[in-house]
Amino acid sequence: MSEILFHSGPFDVNAWNILMIGLIFFLAFKGKKEALKLLDKYVAKTEINIRGKKLARLKLISQSVYFLAFYLCIISLRVNNPLVGFNDMLDYPIFQIGEFEFSFYHIIVILTIIFSARITVFFSKLYLLKRLRVNPAHDEGNEYIYTQLAKYVIYVFAFLFCFQALDIPLTNLFIGSTAVLVGVGLGLQDAFRDLIAGFILLLEGNIRVGDVIKISSTSDQDELVVRIKKINIRTTQIQTWEGNVLVIPNTLLTREKVENWSHGSKLTRFIINVSVAYGTNTELVKDLLKEAANSHPKVKKTHQIIVRLSDFGENGLELELIFWADQHWDVKTYKSEIRFEIDRLFRKHDIRIPFPQRTVHMPSQD
Repeated sequence: MSEILFHSGPFDVNAWNILMIGLIFFLAFKGKKEALKLLDKYVAKTEINIRGKKLARLKLISQSVYFLAFYLCIISLRVNNPLVGFNDMLDYPIFQIGEFEFSFYHIIVILTIIFSARITVFFSKLYLLKRLRVNPAHDEGNEYIYTQLAKYVIYVFAFLFCFQALDIPLTNLFIGSTAVLVGVGLGLQDAFRDLIAGFILLLEGNIRVGDVIKISSTSDQDELVVRIKKINIRTTQIQTWEGNVLVIPNTLLTREKVENWSHGSKLTRFIINVSVAYGTNTELVKDLLKEAANSHPKVKKTHQIIVRLSDFGENGLELELIFWADQHWDVKTYKSEIRFEIDRLFRKHDIRIPFPQRTVHMPSQD
């Protein structure tokens, strides 16, 4: 067991070292899992929200487990490598390209930057939510916009700090990668357009998480009424009336005609098309259609209900029932319930809805 199997940096590694490292990371995994269980129990018991300071401390501790495990692994390697110090391990070069040297020190620094970025994102979210929720004009859409922008800014700075830690001049990096970026940009024009559209959506705030919007001129149908579930940097998740969650490119929301039902006026005008047979009493039909619309509780009685004869159709008279109602997610259900009432009233008064008919003339045979 004490026989040297291989060398890892300045350390001689044997079977005991491998077993010890495996045991340390197994205990770290189990410890983090148990910490998260305690965290969930604490949240469920106290009904604390994301603003709680104690919740932040517990999350910080659970995220720090693997850093402690890594340090213990280094200590365990020194058991059979007493002459190798911690600084010797940090300065040991893993590989070298020209003047660039990558060592264990760089790995630790990069991991620390990533870990610090995640913690900073978490605490910035706590701070922003605390500041936003005390505002009487608090809006969940604004919460999402500010927290997403803060997250992107923090990760961009973390990326820059990683290059700084590796002693890579950013100016040389940008100059050297200009030709590559031009070639990649030509091949990923749509992706870059979606990225720009994502920043526009987050910065302008015209479309927010939870908004109900109507998208016109989509490729698969004339219009699409959806609810915004999540806005990412390149794509947006939307929920349709059928309950399906779709992922669409952000450019669809910035390029196409979008009507936001959650902003501005809460009322809109809806139309139900109805056909009746020629010769039907149109005044009676007009009264019945208005009665059907007035019977629905979601139709605004303060706005005039109009019945309009739109055309003399091929099979009958084409009419439009026009009414005002809330721009609600369930407006299709409202229109369906009004149609049921129209059908009931028409059957009650013996009014026939026409359907296409064809007369076939057979030549007589002498």
